[in-house]
Amino acid sequence: MAIIQTIRNKYGKIAGGVIAVALVGFIISDASSGSIASLFSGRDPNVMNINGTKVDPQEYTSRVKEYETLYTMFNSGRPIDDVTRAQMSEQLTQMMVYEAVVNEECDKMGIEVSEEEKKELIYGGNADGMVRQFQIEGNQIFNDPQTKQFDPARVKGFEKEMADNGDRIDPSGKIREQWTAVVAYVKRSARVRKFNSLFTNAAYVPKYQMKRMMGDQNQNASIRFVKVPFTAVPDNDVKVTDEEIKAYMQKHEALYKNDVATRSIEYVSFEIVPASADTARAIESLEAIRAEFAATKEHETFVNSKSDQMNSYTETYYNKRTLTTRNADTLMTMPVGEVFGPYYENGGYNLVKVTDRKTLPDSVKLRHILVKTKDQGNDIKTDTAASMKIDSAIAAIKAGGKFDSVVTLFTEDEGSKAKGGEYTFTLADRPNISKEFGDFVFEGKAGESKKVKVSNDNYAGYHYIEILEQKGTGASVQLALIAKNLTPSDSTVNALYGKANEFAGKNTTAEAFDAAAKKMKYDKRIGDNIKVTNFNIDGLGPAREVVRWMYEHKVGEISQVFQLGDARYVVAKLAAVHEKGLKQLNPIDRPMLEQKVKEEKKAEIIAKKFGGKSLDAIAAETQQTVQQADTVILGGTYVANLGYEPKVVGYTFNSNFQPNTVSPGIKGQGGMYFITVLNRVNNPLPPDGGMMDQIIAQQRMQQEKQMRNVIDQAIQQSLVKKANVEYFPSNF
Repeated sequence: MAIIQTIRNKYGKIAGGVIAVALVGFIISDASSGSIASLFSGRDPNVMNINGTKVDPQEYTSRVKEYETLYTMFNSGRPIDDVTRAQMSEQLTQMMVYEAVVNEECDKMGIEVSEEEKKELIYGGNADGMVRQFQIEGNQIFNDPQTKQFDPARVKGFEKEMADNGDRIDPSGKIREQWTAVVAYVKRSARVRKFNSLFTNAAYVPKYQMKRMMGDQNQNASIRFVKVPFTAVPDNDVKVTDEEIKAYMQKHEALYKNDVATRSIEYVSFEIVPASADTARAIESLEAIRAEFAATKEHETFVNSKSDQMNSYTETYYNKRTLTTRNADTLMTMPVGEVFGPYYENGGYNLVKVTDRKTLPDSVKLRHILVKTKDQGNDIKTDTAASMKIDSAIAAIKAGGKFDSVVTLFTEDEGSKAKGGEYTFTLADRPNISKEFGDFVFEGKAGESKKVKVSNDNYAGYHYIEILEQKGTGASVQLALIAKNLTPSDSTVNALYGKANEFAGKNTTAEAFDAAAKKMKYDKRIGDNIKVTNFNIDGLGPAREVVRWMYEHKVGEISQVFQLGDARYVVAKLAAVHEKGLKQLNPIDRPMLEQKVKEEKKAEIIAKKFGGKSLDAIAAETQQTVQQADTVILGGTYVANLGYEPKVVGYTFNSNFQPNTVSPGIKGQGGMYFITVLNRVNNPLPPDGGMMDQIIAQQRMQQEKQMRNVIDQAIQQSLVKKANVEYFPSNF
């Protein structure tokens, strides 16, 4: 105690100082991310600011979790991969912006969703579809077992059961988490749906408009045409300036105007793929066990212990049709016990042994009667009772009873009862049916019948089976396969990272980046028009860290090395910044825009050069052919032999364009068209009444449904576009 007291007296202040410094260090180290960093740096701690409404990281993360929970639940527990997660995050970001804007509009208009309306969406007879479809282990639990219809009373019963016994029946809390997510989503989206319905419910197509649309579909024409491709004018004959490109962009402002700011990058990708040493290692590992594989009789144990594929051994028999490997011819002729390989296939190296050979049919047609002793692991009948019942069925058949009638009376296989007990199985199906069943139907003979006892994971019991027909009988082999996945080793991955890191470290300017990529013959790729809300980049997949980097750096800067999953390392150059509004001309977009302007100029040259000439003369001069299209429809845009050419379709039905004359040049996709109308046919619609009214009503329903979908999407796009949103990429 005296020693401790001495330490307190002499070193207390020092110890306190050390602790204080340590705490400050801890706080500062943690300040490199999250809200604490914002506290020190003055940076906004939120994910985004929507018309003054702030969304903090905690709220955003909570919504992401909710989306993931809903996705997993409504996709039968399917795991979420990186691509899906990135897509969900992008959709969620846009939805949160839309919700915020809609709530503002609803506040102005006095649109509310009352508590009673919210309760009706959860507990009412017209509950939301997500409530109706709520499932546990694939079962829609709110449906009445008898009627299979939604029963709203079961919703409250479920909630009460969870409140009283949740810890017992849902120890993981997964079901409660899913239900909480559904309720929150339904209640929150109710106001958005009510707002949208103000517009979508206004969709209406008048009768006269429907008749006009149907009348357009009844007008058709035949034309002859020549397409003069833009390549008929050499590129060197057409010069384009930056001023002309800018004028083109202004003329087509809607195509080149950014609703939100975007970024573009150029990047070099270092693909993480196996090296030659990895290939050699996989082959050597298989060669090392070749002799032991050939000698073993315990094929299942040996294969499952040596193969990289889990539970890869099966007792499947293959014939020439079902053996899909490119080495099928070799394997089908090998003797039993021989080993083949190693050979490369399906991303790895394989070693295969022929373990058995038989003559088997390719398919079997049969009929059967089933009496179960177990169903889904539950005892439903004693073995003796089941055996006696199947014996009674056999006796009835042998006494002259019709097989399908006996099936109806005795079988417990609902899947085949309506078909008189009939099934057809292929050799490829054999591993999926009970062993005892498969052994008899494939190794027996047509016309034979047998009482067979079976046991598998789903049921146990007795079959009475008759083999009706066997087809494609021939040689079949049973194979044991050991697979070694061809994956990059740690040394390969480290070497690739070193290569990428060296490239990034030595080439820290745009000029050096471009020169090095060219010198080293790297494929320099482009990621274009990337929004701050993007989580995916075309060509790279999920790449949120790269997107974040783009919005924190300047044009020409070079990134550090990014690792994107297990697929690649990437080094990027920020190539262009596009602010909201008309895009600025930049090196990435210039080649495409230059080509557009060249096409405009070439169109003028071609139109002037060939205007007034006959189709045959134009075809002869340009080494093209005169073609014919006989099904040009006024209401359509795609024409056989022509493609998607709406301007050509429109000109075909221009009343001022006389048949048997040659049109001026019509600019289309990839060239100029010169056309002659051979004939136009206008098939009048039947008079109103009867069947015509029914057709119009049906067409109107389809058009209004399409219109509602378009309106729904257009409202969201329009309001999101007009919203004043500030994003903070580092906080996503």
